Amino acid sequence: MYRPFLQAKIFPVIVTDKNLEYEGSLALSGTLISKAGLEPGQMVLIVNLENAERFETYLIEAGEGECSLNGGTARLGEIGDRLIIIAVAYLDPGERIEPVVIKVDRQNKPLE
Repeated sequence: MYRPFLQAKIFPVIVTDKNLEYEGSLALSGTLISKAGLEPGQMVLIVNLENAERFETYLIEAGEGECSLNGGTARLGEIGDRLIIIAVAYLDPGERIEPVVIKVDRQNKPLE
């Protein structure tokens, strides 16, 4: 039986754009995606710290510092909102991973 464990967490990412007329996704800096060990198309859980919305969507790559709510997710936040992006890995019993935790600044750049 697989169990879900935290794979990666990126926070507090600032929403820089939103586009309702898109199929749906979270566009995020490719640097953050790769630094967290994630892949474009991977499902993630999003927590909006401003309005307590929680939703699932998939990642697409965007330019440096960008974070865009697209499609239906554009209704769940506003530009300037702070998000927590959470990825989960399903593991076999006894299997363990070390979660990647990335904190970012107000320009969505990783803090070292």
